[in-house]
Amino acid sequence: MGKKFLALLTLLVFLGHNVEGLGVNWGDISSHKLPPKDVVKMLQENGIKKVKLFNNDETILNALAGTGIEVMIGISNQLLKDLVNPDVATKWVKENVTRFDPKSPKGVNITLIGVGNEPFLRDYKDTLTNVTGPALENIQNALNDAGLGDTTKATVPLNADVYLSPSWNPVPSAGFFRADIVDPLNYILKVLDKNKAPFMVNIYPFLSLFYGNGAFPFDYAFFDGVTNPLKDKDGIEYTNCFDANLDTCAAALAGAGYPNMTIMVGEMGWPTDGNPYANVTLAEKFYKGFVSYLAKGKGSPRRPGYLEAYVFALFDEDRKSTLPGNFETHWGIYYEDGTPKFPLDLSGKNKTSTLVPVPNVEKLPKKWCVVKPDVKNFTSLMSYACDRADCTPLTNGSSCQNLSDADKASYALNAYFQNQEQKDGSCDFEGKATVTTKDPSQGTCNFTIGFKSRTPLAPSPSPLPSSDHSSSSDAKAPSSSSASPKFLAFASSMGVVFLLSLFFM
Repeated sequence: MGKKFLALLTLLVFLGHNVEGLGVNWGDISSHKLPPKDVVKMLQENGIKKVKLFNNDETILNALAGTGIEVMIGISNQLLKDLVNPDVATKWVKENVTRFDPKSPKGVNITLIGVGNEPFLRDYKDTLTNVTGPALENIQNALNDAGLGDTTKATVPLNADVYLSPSWNPVPSAGFFRADIVDPLNYILKVLDKNKAPFMVNIYPFLSLFYGNGAFPFDYAFFDGVTNPLKDKDGIEYTNCFDANLDTCAAALAGAGYPNMTIMVGEMGWPTDGNPYANVTLAEKFYKGFVSYLAKGKGSPRRPGYLEAYVFALFDEDRKSTLPGNFETHWGIYYEDGTPKFPLDLSGKNKTSTLVPVPNVEKLPKKWCVVKPDVKNFTSLMSYACDRADCTPLTNGSSCQNLSDADKASYALNAYFQNQEQKDGSCDFEGKATVTTKDPSQGTCNFTIGFKSRTPLAPSPSPLPSSDHSSSSDAKAPSSSSASPKFLAFASSMGVVFLLSLFFM
C-alpha cells in the first residue's frame, strides 16, 4: 500500500508541473486506432489535462470518464443546419453531454462544445454562414436549460481567415474581421459574450512557411527571436508570427466591441513529413519553443498573461485528405502506434524529458515487404498500394524522396503490408514482392512496422491491377492544391502572416 501511495504522489507532483493551458487535439481519421483507455492512461502519465475531440465518440468519452481531464467535444458542420431547430439542439445536448454527467467526479468533464469546425472558410461558399450563429445559440441555450451553462460553454472553432490586416498597414493593431462575414460573426460574438464563452481560432505558423514560397522569414515561425522584428505603433515589437496573428485577432475583437473576450487557440502544430519544412527537427524546435512560451505566462503584447492552446495533433492520421498538402497525415506529436516522435518537456522548463508512449501496444514482428530484384516496372504496384496506404513520405521534399524507384516501390508495398497487419497474402502482388527480415530503412526514410489494432479491417489481399495507367514510378499520393480549403484560408487570412513576409523584404 505504501508503494502505491508513493507512486500516486509522485505522479500527482509530476502532473502539477505541466503547463496549465496546454491541451491536445485527439483526432481519429486513421485506419488503425489505439484503444482509448490506453491513450487516456498515456495522457494522464504525461500530465495532459485538456483534450479536444472533433466528434463525440462514446468509447473515447467513456475512457475519459472519472479522470478529471477537461474535454471539448465537436459537432460536425453537417449538423449545423439541423441545429437551427432548438428541439434538435436540446436533444443533442441530452444525448451527447448530459448523459455523460459532466458535473460529477465520475462523469466526463465536458467543458467546451465546438459547434462546427472552421465554417467560414471561403471554400464553403456561405453555405454555413447564416446557420452557425443560430446553431451555437441553440446549443448554449440547451446547455443552460440543462443546468450546465456555468461549466460547459459552446463556441465555434474558426480559421484565422476570419480576420486580417489592410495591405497598406499590415500590423496587428490594424486587425479587423472580414467584411463579408461581419453580420454573422457579430451574431456569434454576441452569443459568446452573453454566455462568457471563449473565441476560438486556429493558428498555424507552419503554413506561413509552406505557402510563403520562400518569401516568409524562416525564424519568424518560431520562438527564438528575430534580428528584424515587426514594429507596430507605440513601439511594440513582434518577434514571431504567432504573437502577431493572435494580436491581429485581439485587435479585430476590440474593433467589434469585445476587447476583453477570452481567446483560445483551438489548433496549433507542426507536421513531421510531406514537405521540406515538415520534419521532426523543426517540429521539435517549434514545440519546445511554444511550450516554453506558454510556461512563461507572458502572453502576447495585446493579450498578456494566461493562454489556452491545443496542440494539433496527438497522433498521425493516415486517412486524412492530403489536398491541403502531403503533410496532412503527419501532424502528430506521436506516430500512429503511440510512439513519441521527439523528446518534449511539457513543463516548459527545457528539461531533458521524453513523452510517455501509449502502453500495451502490440507491435507486429520485425519483417517488411519489398519488391523482388527482377521486377522492373513498378507503376501498377505503387498505384495499388498507395491507393490503400499512406505513401506521402515518397513525395517531393519528404523523408523518402531520394530513394531509387525500386526502393520507392518497396516502401509503398511495405506501407500496404503493415496496413494489412502483415496478413498472409498481403505481400505477394502476383509473385512480384517478398517478405524480408532485413530492415530496408535508409537515410531519413524509415520503413515502418505496423501494430495490432482493435479497428476491424476489411479483408484486402494484394491483387495486381490488370494494366498500367501511368508512366511515373512516383507515389500516387495527392499533391497540394492551390484551390484547397487550407490554401484559400491562408491566402485570404494572411493580412498579417503573409504580408509580414512582404514587410520584411
